[in-house]
Amino acid sequence: MKKILYIDMDGVIVDFKTGIARLNEHDRKKYDNRYDEAPGIFSLMDPMPGAMEALNELTQHFDCYILSTATWLNPSAWSDKLVWVHKHFGEGKDSIFYKRLILSHNKNRCHGDFLVDDRPKHGATDFSGEWIEFKSENSNEWQRVKEYLMGKI
Repeated sequence: MKKILYIDMDGVIVDFKTGIARLNEHDRKKYDNRYDEAPGIFSLMDPMPGAMEALNELTQHFDCYILSTATWLNPSAWSDKLVWVHKHFGEGKDSIFYKRLILSHNKNRCHGDFLVDDRPKHGATDFSGEWIEFKSENSNEWQRVKEYLMGKI
């Protein structure tokens, strides 16, 4: 039986800064210091370096789910996250994340073995399994996380 692995989106699978860079100047000013409230921002982001390769490998060995929080004040964030998953992983039954996107403000409600998340918010530190802190400033972070998790099989 595969161990259950949850992976956060923002700052872990997706590079939030690339979405900010793609906002028009008006929206960058309007949503300064609260960019997650900008409509459409979550559909503009690129994958984090190494994320796609690592996730394709990890899904072969773990029961993987994307576990993310969507901004309460930005209704488009909820649908944009699904659109992003469809764009980068596919939307059909052959997608590695087909019906495996969970949006919650209480990550500790999900039970599993591992949670990869860049922040201790929304229940990450109270997660029932092991919280693996993702340090996005490290350019080889996905390689480090993948190697760590492969050692836990």
